[in-house]
Amino acid sequence: MHEKITSEVFQIGGPYFTSNDDAAVYLVRVDDSAALIDAGCGGDPARLLDNVRECGVICENIKYLLITHCHIDHTGGARALIDILDCRVAAHKLDAVFLESGDNMATAATWYGRTIKPFKVDIKFEAAREEIDLNGRVITAIHVPGHSPGSVVFEFESDGKKVLFGQDVHGPLHPVLKSDQNDYIRSLKKMMALNADILCEGHFGIIRGKDEVRRFIESYL
Repeated sequence: MHEKITSEVFQIGGPYFTSNDDAAVYLVRVDDSAALIDAGCGGDPARLLDNVRECGVICENIKYLLITHCHIDHTGGARALIDILDCRVAAHKLDAVFLESGDNMATAATWYGRTIKPFKVDIKFEAAREEIDLNGRVITAIHVPGHSPGSVVFEFESDGKKVLFGQDVHGPLHPVLKSDQNDYIRSLKKMMALNADILCEGHFGIIRGKDEVRRFIESYL
């Protein structure tokens, strides 16, 4: 099961797609190469990969697993995917430390009654903006701290539309998650300024149209 967002972007994971505990998982396909945005909780990796194949992608051609932030509903499935796929994992260095050490508090694993399986992060973002090359096309990682210290959104141009993968625009903020309200407010304003045509959110689905995207982000200010 999948939902086509553009000719190159698909939702392949989340409630109804894989497992109810999963946040949304998205697939970006550029010719014969692909990247995953997040990995869900990991309840059904086989089904997730079946959804990848439905989109016309050979799993061996997935080059990257791009992590928006460290929380387990977005990263709990990473270990299983890494064991199957020959892909590189990318995340911001401020959240990578929690993933590599298996920090059950900062990753919110304890909230789900789970434990996070540690995994190596191959590419650690450090700058405000960094680029990932996918078969000659650019996916831009933009640091938007607040929900977690190393939260990022990914920006990708497809079919003449600016697609923004902003998985937890809505928060929440909590000391256990090492959230920062001032950073969060600044990050919301930064996301609005990106003027995206499509927002692929982690829990609220796909928001289309510049005005609708702006209204959705602004509502959390």
